[in-house]
Amino acid sequence: MQRELVDRAKRGDEEAFDALARQVGDRCMAIASWILRDADLAEDAVQAALVRAWRELRTLRDADRFEAWLHRILTNECYAEARRRTRWSARIRLLPVADSVDAGGVLTVNDRDQLERAFRRLTLEQRSVLVFHHVVGLPLPELAGRLGIPLGTAKSRLRLATSALRASLEADDRTSTTEERFA
Repeated sequence: MQRELVDRAKRGDEEAFDALARQVGDRCMAIASWILRDADLAEDAVQAALVRAWRELRTLRDADRFEAWLHRILTNECYAEARRRTRWSARIRLLPVADSVDAGGVLTVNDRDQLERAFRRLTLEQRSVLVFHHVVGLPLPELAGRLGIPLGTAKSRLRLATSALRASLEADDRTSTTEERFA
């Protein structure tokens, strides 16, 4: 079904592209929200990505790879949106995050605010690999393809992002413990 819509959209069928956008819109919004940590910026990035996808649809070689192609455009738009809005970090609103996160037993966090602070400290690239791997559930080879980076780079970024997140959470734990001791 998606392949047929992509083929029709490539021939200029706006209704087919609208149908595609509705199919992938929620997932794109979730990805952009996780990367940018701001719902308004995420909406802007998703809209920009969809406009760019419509304009560049003729460059898509494999209709079966539409969603991966769109996610790559979306990631680039998220980076561009963050650069355009240098004061975005001052306006971050907390998005709903589960009270506990269990990434294969590696990380368990009960404090949503602590996780939010730690996640915001990561670079956009680090957030992207964590979101695509742990939230979207992409295997590393597909993640690398969607981000347009070599597999080794994807592995390295994921390892560094996980380490940075863990270190940030541990630093928050130490700070909280010290503050409690002196309170």
